[in-house]
Amino acid sequence: MRGLAIVVMLASVLGGCAAPPRVPEPAEQRTYAFVLLGEEGRAIARAITPPGSCPMIELDGVAVAMDVRAVSATIPLRPTRSEPALSKPSAFPVLVCDKAIPEGVARASILGRALPLPKANPQRIVVIGDTGCRIKTADNVFQACNDSNEWPFPTVARAAAAATPDLVIHVGDWHYRENACPAGNAQCAGSPWGYGWDAWEADVFAPAEPLLRAAPWIVVRGNHESCNRAGQGWWRFLDPRPLAPRQDCNAAADDIVGDYSEPYAVPLGTGRDADTQFIVFDSSLVGLLPLPSDDAMHVQYRRQYEKAFALAGRRPNAFFMNHHPVLAFAPNPGKPDAPYPGNGALQSVLNGLQPTVLFPPSVKALLSGHVHLFEVVSFSTPQPAQFVSGNGGDWIDTPLPIPLAPGVVPAPGTVISGIVATNRFGFMTMERNGARWRIVAHDLRGAPQISCTLEDRQASCVPEPR
Repeated sequence: MRGLAIVVMLASVLGGCAAPPRVPEPAEQRTYAFVLLGEEGRAIARAITPPGSCPMIELDGVAVAMDVRAVSATIPLRPTRSEPALSKPSAFPVLVCDKAIPEGVARASILGRALPLPKANPQRIVVIGDTGCRIKTADNVFQACNDSNEWPFPTVARAAAAATPDLVIHVGDWHYRENACPAGNAQCAGSPWGYGWDAWEADVFAPAEPLLRAAPWIVVRGNHESCNRAGQGWWRFLDPRPLAPRQDCNAAADDIVGDYSEPYAVPLGTGRDADTQFIVFDSSLVGLLPLPSDDAMHVQYRRQYEKAFALAGRRPNAFFMNHHPVLAFAPNPGKPDAPYPGNGALQSVLNGLQPTVLFPPSVKALLSGHVHLFEVVSFSTPQPAQFVSGNGGDWIDTPLPIPLAPGVVPAPGTVISGIVATNRFGFMTMERNGARWRIVAHDLRGAPQISCTLEDRQASCVPEPR
């Protein structure tokens, strides 16, 4: 499970009224400050601080007041994917603050800590995903959060920061500590759990702090951040846009609003000459099976894909980012030789817009997580290459059965030209060289494992020499 598995194939509301438990104050409440890139690449400074008032932000030496995004609160228990007895109210004993950073600002800091600002021409990009430590009673999985070999995200984050990125992308599934560690389990003993701040801090902000300081982030929402899981924290801490009414996932009756968000584009670099962009798409609620065309989710996603494709058409090159891979495989432990194909629900929507090819010509590659591997699938048919970077720390998947059996494809009408995968923990980097991209899978300490070249929609990958 922990060894390298690289193969290359080239071929043609219950309890809602209960009194919330006392939330112990942490020994030391820290302030986290970082930069998110939102719609059209607008930079947003965000701070998570102890309760009180928002800190000032210094922009080119001028102190400016930050705006309150979310106040300290404990949210009554709402229906979750866990049984009520296995969950608890979400306590957020922190203040979340925002301030847009105007274009052209050269220096920004909060409480004396310099913030990483967007580069005019970003060169090196880190991509990570599926990073939290899984504690989930329903699956009987209790990852060893106290063992850096078994939950290596802190190590991955330090190595990724050491790669000196200009930009960081997280492709979703941030939070995994959903239930209490069982009594007597030393591997996760003492871990915070539930959907409140203590679990978010342990899963995301404390381990990721070196990487949060290294570069601005583009963030993608995963299924673990849907409203009936960690959606409250997603909206408080990570989404770069202002909170809309009923969008905070606090009331289950509002989930029809909180479980969806509009796609947006982040240009790579600044100015009119930027020819590449990232399209961010929220697929957090999607299931696996094809959706009837009159299904409410199908209707919603179709409208959002139409908007996303209109955004993608504004520049000649786009990376389309959502959590669930449309054109990759997932291991099938029950039938190892028959891996699960790409997401059938999203394929059913896309086929109504771009039959068989699924994505418009401006979309050159897909970036996703969800499958706990690094994986690249390229096609001799016109579909864009699919990259999966879901090996950032959560319970790793078993290897894919490569070479694949004849006729195994991720979607109807596709012909695979190449596939690589590794089930070793790590992260991915992207570096541009003219019209080509060099994309590398690194292990948890930063050593290169697989090197790929992406040009137009074609990816070609080989293992790195050891």
